[in-house]
Amino acid sequence: MARVRPASPIGAPVTWHYLCHQTEIDENEPREFAVDGRVVALFFDGQQHYAIDGMCAHQGGPLALGTRNGLCVTCPWHGWQYDISNGHNLLTGKQMLDCFPLEIREGQLWVELPESPQT
Repeated sequence: MARVRPASPIGAPVTWHYLCHQTEIDENEPREFAVDGRVVALFFDGQQHYAIDGMCAHQGGPLALGTRNGLCVTCPWHGWQYDISNGHNLLTGKQMLDCFPLEIREGQLWVELPESPQT
C-alpha cells in the first residue's frame, strides 16, 4: 500500500512504499528491494536505517551485496565506495546515488520515492 504526497521539493510527486518490518533488517545484512521499477538498498547501522539507490553508479553492481564498514559501502563488482548517509562517492566526494527518506510506522519501514514518470 502506498501513500501519495503532492510533490517533492523539486516538484516531482512522491509516494511512500512499505518495505518490511524493522526487525527483518539486521545490522550485518543489508537488504535489496524492487520498488516501483527502482532498486533500493536498505542498510542498518545498529541505530539508524538508510535507503539509497541499490545499483552502483559505475556499472550497476548490487550495493546490498557489497561490504559495509561504518557508513561506507563498497560495490562488490569494482570496488566503488559510497557513503550510505548521503550517496557521495568516497573518491570524488560528489553525490552519485540518491538517498531516500525513511519512516518507521508501528515497526514498519516505509521509504519515500519520486513517482516513476509515465511513459
